[in-house]
Amino acid sequence: MLKGVQKALRFGESKKIRDLEVLVVRVNDLEPEVQALSDSDLTAKTPEFRSRHEAGESLDDLLPEAFAVVREVSRRTLGERHFDVQVMGGIVLHQGKIAEMKTGEGKTLVATLPVYLNHLGGLGVHMVTVNDYLARRDSEWMGVIYGFLGMSVGLIQAHMDPPERRIAYGSDVTFGTNNEFGFDYLRDNMVMEPAHMVQRGHHFAIVDEVDSILIDEARTPLIISGAATESVRWYRQFAQIAKKLRRDQDYEVDEKSRTIAVTEDGVSRVEQMIGVENLYDNVYNNLVHQMEVSIKAKELFRNEVDYIIKDGEVIIVDEFTGRLMTGRRYSDGIHQGIEAKEGVRIREENQTLATITFQNYFRMYDKLAGMTGTAATEADEFRHTYELETVVIPTNEPMVREDLPDLIYKSEKAKFEAVVDDIAECYERSEPLLVGTVSIEKSERLSKMLARRGIEHEVLNAKHHEREAEIIALAGEPHGVTIATNMAGRGTDIKLGEGVPLVGGLKVIGTERHESRRIDNQLRGRSGRQGDPGASRFYLSLEDDLMRRFASNAIGGLMDRFHFPEDVPIENKMVTKAIESAQKQVEAQNFEIRKNLLKYDDVMNKQRELIYGERTALLEGGSFRELASEWIEETVNSAVDTFTNPNSFPEDWDLDGLFVYLAQIFPVSLGREDLELEDLSQEDLRLMLLDDAGRAYEAREVELGEEVMRRLERNVMLEVIDNKWREHLYELDYLQEGIGLRGMAGRDPLVEYQTEAFDMFAQMTQSIKEEFSRYIFHAQIVELEERAPVRVIESGADESPGGEQRQSDKVGRNAPCPCGSGKKYKKCCGVEA
Repeated sequence: MLKGVQKALRFGESKKIRDLEVLVVRVNDLEPEVQALSDSDLTAKTPEFRSRHEAGESLDDLLPEAFAVVREVSRRTLGERHFDVQVMGGIVLHQGKIAEMKTGEGKTLVATLPVYLNHLGGLGVHMVTVNDYLARRDSEWMGVIYGFLGMSVGLIQAHMDPPERRIAYGSDVTFGTNNEFGFDYLRDNMVMEPAHMVQRGHHFAIVDEVDSILIDEARTPLIISGAATESVRWYRQFAQIAKKLRRDQDYEVDEKSRTIAVTEDGVSRVEQMIGVENLYDNVYNNLVHQMEVSIKAKELFRNEVDYIIKDGEVIIVDEFTGRLMTGRRYSDGIHQGIEAKEGVRIREENQTLATITFQNYFRMYDKLAGMTGTAATEADEFRHTYELETVVIPTNEPMVREDLPDLIYKSEKAKFEAVVDDIAECYERSEPLLVGTVSIEKSERLSKMLARRGIEHEVLNAKHHEREAEIIALAGEPHGVTIATNMAGRGTDIKLGEGVPLVGGLKVIGTERHESRRIDNQLRGRSGRQGDPGASRFYLSLEDDLMRRFASNAIGGLMDRFHFPEDVPIENKMVTKAIESAQKQVEAQNFEIRKNLLKYDDVMNKQRELIYGERTALLEGGSFRELASEWIEETVNSAVDTFTNPNSFPEDWDLDGLFVYLAQIFPVSLGREDLELEDLSQEDLRLMLLDDAGRAYEAREVELGEEVMRRLERNVMLEVIDNKWREHLYELDYLQEGIGLRGMAGRDPLVEYQTEAFDMFAQMTQSIKEEFSRYIFHAQIVELEERAPVRVIESGADESPGGEQRQSDKVGRNAPCPCGSGKKYKKCCGVEA
């Protein structure tokens, strides 16, 4: 049965390739005709295609001609002609799918085809990359082609001002990182003037290294946050307490789920140390949090692995790329706990002002496509989450790299000694090596061992990424030895030096298996590009994280039974399969985590769409008189329903309470003495009060003038919506943090979250209308200044309660407030914080 399914799948894949080949032939048939065109004739093709598209010709109809034109322009400007397989990749991207193309197949050049074709609609194309360096490099490199064709090219870089960003987004194609695109979307929904928005919609995005951005970073919500107060003293005190607590006696650690649990003995010891009777009394709830944070910082976060100390700051290291995530912070107090542990300056916790996950950001695009060398293993997730189909594109030349079986050693020490021996042998015969490590700590350990052996080498990790391009360019030269964390695997190309193919090409050595097979495949993929010779091998030990968590007992028992010496490895396909099985388990777990996160975020996303939609309508709309009247009417109606009951006598209504409440909203001219209770119905009272509120509003407009009133309506609406939304996000964070406990009572946490979040949102929307009604009648008009655009002062990262890193922009307390008021954050939205 399974073989039949596999055969059918293979047939389906081959049919896709055959369909692509038909289109490639049409592009190729046009080549002689296009080659005969002059430069000016080629450039003139762009306005011609735009006119034909405006006249009704579809992009699919224009594809063969457009692709043939881009191919010819590339040949003339860069000296690079798109291979047929690259044309296939371009077609797949235009179709809104993922093109899996092996390393060295020229994905950057592939993207020029669909970018050119899709810009013809005039709505702009976003080219998404993993870092600023690649965005800048690709915009300049491929910009030669786009410039020749009369297209404008925009580049988004960190620290750009809003006016620069607006110009970049107005271009035909805009290059930038996933973080910059996402943060600009959030900031656009915090501005007070439409002119301060920088993006112009989400039409078509091509995501380079799509698996890294849409899978690896999908657990990382983008967050714009502001400082919230927290006692620094407690972080320092609990950091000292944590040092005195004993693992397995005072607390237990589950490394697999990255959680800790404090025992009763541990709680008693802490209570004695800080002099409280019961740590879990309500008044000491925050101390429980501080205790848990300090132990997590001690046990689950390691220096030189999860973070480094640089210039007195704790800098997070990205577990997937090895890059320093400068400015990002773990949330929930974890970062402060690490700072206290390491004895550096402690910063304040953050409060969420705006947030979105990458899943929900990229699902906003009308059309989404991606390319990578490693997508097939995650095809199900791409289909489930993004409705993206994955198409594996054939290589231009056959792959001849030899992937050797894993070697497993008993100890890490023996493993590294074997790695160094292998490097020395390759070094002697001039065979270049790329050695992959999982952390900065391991790369520097290996570097010291090589230095002792007198082997010249380069180290490429998060501490030296400024020289990344230079180091990678030389990695394929004779005698080249490059040690790299995972960061070296993306967006870089290693070309072989003279004579290197004769000694076997580039050899890749992995010093540990990553929990994701894709990351391992990316490392292997650095060798064997475009039919080059090469080899790859992974060296493992029973002390490696993945082995220790999933496979060390079985394999360790086997090695002990046969009395394996420390320096003799196991080389067995069955063991390699067991490791891949462990990786599949972790991948499945991570997929479930991402699916679960998305289910929770989908609840918030529906609410975010409503709030942001309302906000955008306010920014772009003309008169707000009708909406203002509607909100005041709903506030009065709600008050009447609260203080009166149609099924009881008017004498029993709380009319005093009603008039006291309404007097806080608007200047009520009616009093209890004006009512004839004998014949009064709830509906009569409602109409009288609505009429009174309407007259008060008209009087307010006469007092201020129509123009000022309209501006006041809009500004008050935006201010109230932003403040209430910020409070709502804080409450949702708090709700999600504790919702898992509902499962212990036999209730589904997600259903509970959905229900409560819906009720909270309904309360928030009613509160917005009530706050607006109060402010619009009581606001004192001094001077209406033009609001400043949102400025992000400092990038940051958080860690969510589930342990995932979250990327964020932190607003400093002395910085301009993101709401656009022009005031300092601490004097505006940061007052409550």
